[in-house]
Amino acid sequence: MSIVVRPARREELERVNELRRQVNDLHVEGRPRHFKPGFGPELQAHVYDQLESDRFDVLVAEVDGEIAGFATVQFVHRPEGPYTLALDFYHVEEFGVDPTYRRRGVATALVEYMKRDARKRGFNRLDLDVWAFNDDALAFYEAVGFTTYRRYMELNL
Repeated sequence: MSIVVRPARREELERVNELRRQVNDLHVEGRPRHFKPGFGPELQAHVYDQLESDRFDVLVAEVDGEIAGFATVQFVHRPEGPYTLALDFYHVEEFGVDPTYRRRGVATALVEYMKRDARKRGFNRLDLDVWAFNDDALAFYEAVGFTTYRRYMELNL
């Protein structure tokens, strides 16, 4: 099995949206009071906007010619604020692997590509957020070296 990770081409975004829909459905199921069901036109168009932006990139992981996974990343440059220092980081906005290809190295190949790409672009940190209900994603991210540095908490009334 050969895995190639690279920037997506516009004609591949329909397949990327299929994978994004899978991720969205997982979020709707895990957090139905937060995420909208369905995968409407606005959400579908978002990845096309990202592809055209110089602040984002859309990546795909190909397995033997088939797009098996994707990531959308943002290049973040935040100025200093009253409480924080200036921050530059490579933010993983969306990430997913088709269930058929999970546990076969696709997600790890995407992360390794992002690490190399981030360094090449002058970033010294990858950043992402993950929902607490998503145990598989949490376990994977920890296995490839991500650590928790902040938590969001809620108190439902």
